[in-house]
Amino acid sequence: MEVTVLLAVPRAFCAGVERAIDMVEQALRRYGPPVYVRRRIVHNAHVTAALEARGAIFVDEVGQAPDGAVVVFTAHGVAPAVRAEAARRGHHVIDATCPLVARSHTEVRRYAARGDTVLLIGHAGHDEVQGVLGQIPGGIQLVQDIASVDEVLVEDPRRVSYLTQTTLAADETGEIIDELRSRFPHLSGPDAGEVCSATTEREEAVAAIAGACDLVLVGGSAGSSDSSRLAEVARRHGTPAHLIEDVRDIRPEWLDGVRTVGLTAGVTASPHLVDEVVAALASARISGSALTPVPRPPAAGGTPADSSRVHA
Repeated sequence: MEVTVLLAVPRAFCAGVERAIDMVEQALRRYGPPVYVRRRIVHNAHVTAALEARGAIFVDEVGQAPDGAVVVFTAHGVAPAVRAEAARRGHHVIDATCPLVARSHTEVRRYAARGDTVLLIGHAGHDEVQGVLGQIPGGIQLVQDIASVDEVLVEDPRRVSYLTQTTLAADETGEIIDELRSRFPHLSGPDAGEVCSATTEREEAVAAIAGACDLVLVGGSAGSSDSSRLAEVARRHGTPAHLIEDVRDIRPEWLDGVRTVGLTAGVTASPHLVDEVVAALASARISGSALTPVPRPPAAGGTPADSSRVHA
């Protein structure tokens, strides 16, 4: 049976993630292994494994890297205390912080310097959030959801500023911002041009194709919040959706009676995953309980201006 694959555009790596991975690869070429990377470069097991195979060593903290080692900071950014520890240990630091995250660090310090109460909309424990909070230790209030808006304490309601975790989509933060603004009418925040649009754009792309699909497959790891959100968006539009790390995760029963498959990937997922899924569907190769990857020239390469249709 012929299956039509609708490719969401944009999909897969955002510019910040691609830049960070490239910087690790460049470090390995220039300095040779081992190159130490603080935290996971992206929330993607396949990307991590590929870099480990080339000599990257992932550590939780810079103190786990030998003194004088080459250490990469990931796209999520770090707190000043982490930079100070790396300097004390004589590490050769390569900073792959996403430019938008670095801008958030600058903004949060600017807000605090002018006397504002600073609020950060984000998820506790996320690497990016920890890096932002660390810019002003103890001086930033984390707002995780609408319920926590009532818990915000301010000295002057006319001087309140906010930032958002860059990996959150606009619809995740919009209601929280509206609720904050209802409490603090003078609330100020980043300009539209300073907000990362990658996550929102990918969610909008999935929403645009979900209604025309019988099934949506989302490339990404379970630990990737943006990839999980893409699957949720498809389901909200009434289309079954599954998160997959590679083609082996695709269950044959998912494809029963399916004529059109929507395909996308989160900002931390490689475009090669999309290519492999298209190739596997086109070959109709099913081994045991899952699809088997098939060598084939990429069928989904490039980034066209709108959704692409591939017959598999």
